[in-house]
Amino acid sequence: MEMKKRINLELRDRAPEEVTELVLDNCLCVNGEIEGLNDTFKKLEFLSMANVELSSLARLPSLNKLRKLELSDNIISGGLEVLAEKCPNLTYLNLSGNKIKDLSTVEALQNLKNLKSLDLFNCEITNLEDYRESIFELLQQITYLDGFDQEDNEAPDSEEEDDEDGDEDDEEEEEDEAGPPEGYEEEEEEEEEDEDEDEDEAGSELEEGEEEVGLSYLMKEEIQDEEDDDDYVEEGEEEEEEEEEEGLRGEKRKRDAEDDGEEDD
Repeated sequence: MEMKKRINLELRDRAPEEVTELVLDNCLCVNGEIEGLNDTFKKLEFLSMANVELSSLARLPSLNKLRKLELSDNIISGGLEVLAEKCPNLTYLNLSGNKIKDLSTVEALQNLKNLKSLDLFNCEITNLEDYRESIFELLQQITYLDGFDQEDNEAPDSEEEDDEDGDEDDEEEEEDEAGPPEGYEEEEEEEEEDEDEDEDEAGSELEEGEEEVGLSYLMKEEIQDEEDDDDYVEEGEEEEEEEEEEGLRGEKRKRDAEDDGEEDD
């Protein structure tokens, strides 16, 4: 499929100015040049044109927001100065598997001031003596060459993923600094007031219950005291009645004795 048709297919009814990523791998470049790609792709940040038989970058449009460019497995041998002019904000460039042979060709990348990672795998230039040292000295702005830095530390899998993680961390920090949403503190205060009211009501009910229990206990004690008093009165009355009966019997015996004495006289 030709590149122009592939671009129309990849748009999927979107306007070019809405597209941020565009993958055109394995399509066919007519005469080894870019076609169908123009300045209307203003928001494009990632562009991949791997294995498309591309030999010239002369028709590359201005893509000021482009950060990552994949051009591996093509037949590019020079003309890299176009990149600094048309894509000044590139941070990652993959030229592996092309026809780049010497340092003078790569020297044109010095004007890509934001370039951090460069891949030149399977290019003839990698066969040069002190290849890595020479590239790092020539392009002092880059951090990674063919996936490793000068101390042979491996590059992250994706710079874009690192940026996204950083953005998420920034958002979390902003949320922490911003504090809780509006009304959150008011809701907490209302909940605390409701809890206090519930506790007060529970305390009031408990006090009322204790008062009722106390009153009931006192009333029971008074009733018991009255019953005890009644028992005591009843016992006193019985004793008085017994004493009166004994007195009457004694007087009767006395009268009987007196009567017996008179009869003897």
